[in-house]
Amino acid sequence: MMGFFATGLGTAVLLIGQSLLITAFVMISLLFLVYGDRKIWAAVQMRRGPNVVGPFGLLQTVADALKYVVKEIVVPAGVDRPVFFLAPLMSFVLAILAWAVLPFSPGWILADINVAVLFVFAASSLEVYGVIMGGWASNSKYAFLGSLRSAAQMISYEVSLGLIIIGVILSTGSLSFGAIVAAQDTGYGLLGWYWLPHLPMVVLFFISALAETNRPPFDLPEAESELVAGFMVEYSSTPYLLFMAGEYIAIFLMCALITLLFFGGWLSPVPGIPDGVLWMVAKMSVWFFMFAMVKAIVPRYRYDQLMRIGWKVFLPMSLGWVVLVAFLAKFEILGHFWARYAMGG
Repeated sequence: MMGFFATGLGTAVLLIGQSLLITAFVMISLLFLVYGDRKIWAAVQMRRGPNVVGPFGLLQTVADALKYVVKEIVVPAGVDRPVFFLAPLMSFVLAILAWAVLPFSPGWILADINVAVLFVFAASSLEVYGVIMGGWASNSKYAFLGSLRSAAQMISYEVSLGLIIIGVILSTGSLSFGAIVAAQDTGYGLLGWYWLPHLPMVVLFFISALAETNRPPFDLPEAESELVAGFMVEYSSTPYLLFMAGEYIAIFLMCALITLLFFGGWLSPVPGIPDGVLWMVAKMSVWFFMFAMVKAIVPRYRYDQLMRIGWKVFLPMSLGWVVLVAFLAKFEILGHFWARYAMGG
């Protein structure tokens, strides 16, 4: 059997199997994420939430997905049909693609490349094209305005996200997620992770991730009161489901990035307790809980406020932090507190 996997066909079979396994994990997680999202909103609003389909309402998301799949696809007259159907597919595929280079534990990764951070940033940046294509192809002014809003918003906050990640890269000296997690394995547990030396940027990264994924309070491209669902207004059935799935997958991806970059990935928070993939999943779940709580309790921003924060507050702060970390790492202020590359990270 091992000889078969050493052949070209065996390698292809192995890669396809691993890809399907990652896709299955993401899609199954998606079912529970949407359920948890709705339950958290309900708890904040003092109501029950999904509680009918399946035990404790656990199958409500499955029922909703089946409903979208079996419904008729309504295509408005005048749309650009090839682009109209390509847009949701592009959003979904690009959201899944980034998971190929995310490690869950040592050896638990599909493609262990040394520029994994760059790959994830490139794949997530391309997701905006699915939104723009959907708004343009819909032949609707509401959808087109929503897509323009989304493009401006995602580009604005990608700059901040990239600069914050550069600070982590300067401390580590590597673009590999494995090296970034290894640099946080200092033997001090929770206190050795990057959240402490990069504490101001953790907050900025989380807020920028909310804006990057069109998540409340920055869901201006989908503002129901202004643009009647924005760029997705003309979509129904499975294409609409693909857009929503891509959005939630991107949110879960941001949870994984925060975990890997600042909170030790699969490392245990307490020295002496074994590391493992369960720590990685648990930390991602905690950050998704934070995403859900923000949606439940924070009111929506105006669009001018959103853009002002991105360009006049987050951009100068993240750029200044890059310069500061470069100085602190170069001269090894406080030893290896910022210069983790000197530890073999």
